[in-house]
Amino acid sequence: MAGTMTEAPIDRAPEPNLVSPQLSGDLLALYQNLPPIALGVLASGSGSNFETIMEAIADGRLRAEVKVLVYNNPGAKVAARAARWGVTAVLLDHRQYPDRNQFDAAVVQALQAAGVEWVAMAGWMRRATETLVNAFPQRAINIHPSLLPSFPGIRAVEQALAAQVRITGCTVHFVELEVDSGPILMQAAVPVYPTDSAETLHARIQTQEHLIFPQAIALAVAQANQATQP
Repeated sequence: MAGTMTEAPIDRAPEPNLVSPQLSGDLLALYQNLPPIALGVLASGSGSNFETIMEAIADGRLRAEVKVLVYNNPGAKVAARAARWGVTAVLLDHRQYPDRNQFDAAVVQALQAAGVEWVAMAGWMRRATETLVNAFPQRAINIHPSLLPSFPGIRAVEQALAAQVRITGCTVHFVELEVDSGPILMQAAVPVYPTDSAETLHARIQTQEHLIFPQAIALAVAQANQATQP
């Protein structure tokens, strides 16, 4: 007789359901022989994904050196995280620029001055213009709290709750001009429970973000280098 299925505890996140290729086999061997990339991180808030990147670098899962953190909100807690890791943090308040392109020009200047090769948008709440996208073509990566193409843009968690979906998640993708539209690198699925609030669902999604973001960056770097192999 089959047993009765019960719902998993609300505070227990499932193992990530990776729907894009993982870093394994020949690609993993290639990645392990690559020099560390020069990474720039863009963040607007608390910086938990910045912390995840730094931890992945420290324990050898991500071959990178964070050259600079650029943040746009003066009170953002990510600046304190950067200080603890010894990473240079540059405040560029978007409110001080007349338009998005001039703001992104300042962001690009800060990244290039630090010698950045790849860019990770770790909770960067600004829409990228062609100024930023063209400066780092297929080398700027974003993480978004939904299973794209569902629920792009702001308040993705609230969008998922309003739609009453049973599954949502997070996506790491390349940055293109259209918001949250670039090629997908990696995703992780997360259940939505009837008792969820935006806060509880966001916390469950963040757990998976922290797992897949460093993996997806490594995957992107390995794939880019594989494409240049003879």
